[in-house]
Amino acid sequence: VFPSDEVTKTFLESQGREDHWEPLETDVPVEYNETLDLGLGELEPLVALPDSPDNVKKVSEVEGTPVDQICVGSCTNSSLRDLRIVAALLKDRQINERLSFTVSPGSRQVLENLIASGDLLRLIKSGARILENACGPCIGIGQAPPTDAVSLRTFNRNFRGRSGTQSAKVYLVSPETAVASAIYGEITDPRKLGKYPIIDLPRKLSINANMFISPANKSSAMEIVRGPNIKPMPRFQPVPDKLTGEVLLKVGDNITTDDILPGGSEIMSLRSNIPEISEYAFHNVDGDFSGRALAKRGGFIIGGENYGQGSSREHAAIVLRYLGVKAVVAKSFGRIHLANLVNFGVAPMTFVSEEGYSQISQGDVLDIEINYRRKDLILKNRSTCMGVNISLDLRDREIDIVKAGGRLPFIEQRQKR
Repeated sequence: VFPSDEVTKTFLESQGREDHWEPLETDVPVEYNETLDLGLGELEPLVALPDSPDNVKKVSEVEGTPVDQICVGSCTNSSLRDLRIVAALLKDRQINERLSFTVSPGSRQVLENLIASGDLLRLIKSGARILENACGPCIGIGQAPPTDAVSLRTFNRNFRGRSGTQSAKVYLVSPETAVASAIYGEITDPRKLGKYPIIDLPRKLSINANMFISPANKSSAMEIVRGPNIKPMPRFQPVPDKLTGEVLLKVGDNITTDDILPGGSEIMSLRSNIPEISEYAFHNVDGDFSGRALAKRGGFIIGGENYGQGSSREHAAIVLRYLGVKAVVAKSFGRIHLANLVNFGVAPMTFVSEEGYSQISQGDVLDIEINYRRKDLILKNRSTCMGVNISLDLRDREIDIVKAGGRLPFIEQRQKR
């Protein structure tokens, strides 16, 4: 348990929500299985190299690498404190003329408070370009780097092609490293900028909720306006106890949510249109996947280690369910994608042993009988007449959600009781 401390209380007070604060502490006495001691003074600034957030090195190991583009902000590292640090470090300094430097505030509130403090003007005078506080460069919608460019980003993902440029080399850095590198024109340890700035956030933030629309008291009074590219969410049926179908696709380790559903302006413009965006499922892995899945009326996906690593985009699970995928059987799953599969009624199953993965090929026909009272199951491969040990290791609530066909049908069922 992370205690709800005075820092939390101060934040809620700045938002005018002090009445929402309550102390939260660990039960006493308490024992921990493991204790992790960190010597913060011994840590160095880190950077994630292309093309994975896991490819981490010390900034000092890659220092001096020329940079073409730097993007600060997005949904991570874009809080008021983050961007005020950027503004403070850029005071009386200029962005290097050889690169482009953009800032995406995390919210309209952040933007308004940057204006109120004068920090936005400081950013603009330094040479920064201010972008809309919305989803953008992180998923390849705008600011696609030049061919073969080096781009530093304070984002949370840097998979190949996600930026909108297949050949770009995207590094993930902190706002401080981004500023230092923007000034020198190459990857630079931010400690070269001197003393760390002291940032005093206001006790009361400027809060403007004039564009908020409160929900109607009665749902019947609400009108949902849909343009031609906005379709209702497909309704998914409960999952049967016996799953039968063909292996539509077999993939290796570290398949990302970008592999499952690529980003970019062409594809992400369809995110409110599930039937259309589903045509791009596994587009860069197997261009025939979507058509094959529909023709076969769904089936199974076989994956390696860390299947579904990456961003939290639920569309990577929705499109699989829309295409009829009944289960994904993998060596292991990315945590967030596993939760999204559950939320849309796609059973996430794991191989009990390494051999199980090698005993299944694309095109095989499988049967899986689900006994929800047991996590250990047998996958029957009709094509080879072999059985493979698999596991459906979910909590009771997650099992109920899968059986219902996903979280939305699960909620609907509960409301009818």
